Amino acid sequence: MSSTLVIRDDIFLAHDPGLQHPENAARLAATHDDLAARPIAGTVSAPARPATRAELLSIHSPRAVDAVAATAGKLVAQLDPDTISCAESFDVACHAAGAVIDACRAVASGSADGAFALVRPPGHHAEPGKSMGFCFFNNVAIAAARALDEGLASRVLILDPDVHHGNGTQHAFEHRNDVLYVSSHRFPFYPGTGWYEETGTDDGRGFTVNLPLTEGMGDGDLLHMYAHVVDPIVRAWEPDLILVSAGFDTWHADPLGGLSVTEAGFTSLFTLFESWAAAHCPGRLVAALEGGYDPAGVVAGARSAIEVMAGARRASVDVSAPSPAALETARRVAATLAPFWPSLAPR
Repeated sequence: MSSTLVIRDDIFLAHDPGLQHPENAARLAATHDDLAARPIAGTVSAPARPATRAELLSIHSPRAVDAVAATAGKLVAQLDPDTISCAESFDVACHAAGAVIDACRAVASGSADGAFALVRPPGHHAEPGKSMGFCFFNNVAIAAARALDEGLASRVLILDPDVHHGNGTQHAFEHRNDVLYVSSHRFPFYPGTGWYEETGTDDGRGFTVNLPLTEGMGDGDLLHMYAHVVDPIVRAWEPDLILVSAGFDTWHADPLGGLSVTEAGFTSLFTLFESWAAAHCPGRLVAALEGGYDPAGVVAGARSAIEVMAGARRASVDVSAPSPAALETARRVAATLAPFWPSLAPR
């Protein structure tokens, strides 16, 4: 029986965007320390390898790749107001993308029963044409594109519960119907995209699902939206590979997030994600670290996710007591998407 793969590598600690930057190595180092102190049964660890230029070009333009490559060896370079590199950052970013690609290959081959890539820098803000928002390359989008191109999957579900909308991932796939992108995020908030009326373009209409959250929302609100809006879509579409942009900045103590999700909420959310994988693509669930700027929150989220994937932890998906605002948002999103997904139509 295969183990759950955890890709962890000290190279991800080498990216240094500068003093006081929230996306610092301490957030990942705490998770490394926690996993060393409390190993999770049923898991196996592996190092990362760098993505090739051809792999990066699956999503990014040559100009975007060259802009990041040009920072290699430079003490400091700034790609946007929030995205700052050091001499090692290009190499680290290549390893982040390579790790998620390899995680997808491992679950597709059956050599791993689920996988979590503990990577940084994060990726979901990186647009096909530029780096932004702490993100150099879009790790999850690249891995999804490679899985499709290599014939490892034909219907990829990307779940993005980070507190910020994954503008880069949405824009990479919004015109396609072989990737279903679902994002829950605080709105209005950085980067300003992700309203529920953004549902995709061209052949991809209906394959972008945005769940905007208001400040202070917590476990019941988030889980209600996923259980009542996303679940009927997933069950109708039947994905054959599920990727999670695993951001944990929805944590109640995160310094940037402004939401109130707890460890129990993380566990319940990943239990729901795991149930979708079990129903439609057993063992083919891959998570990649995105945001999360309180180290304790990253530890709680990563441990919850890995233990759920490894079968060491389960939770009932508690959708009780959502706020009136969450109920109204779920109603609006469902009504907007019902023309594309009849399973959402009122009965």
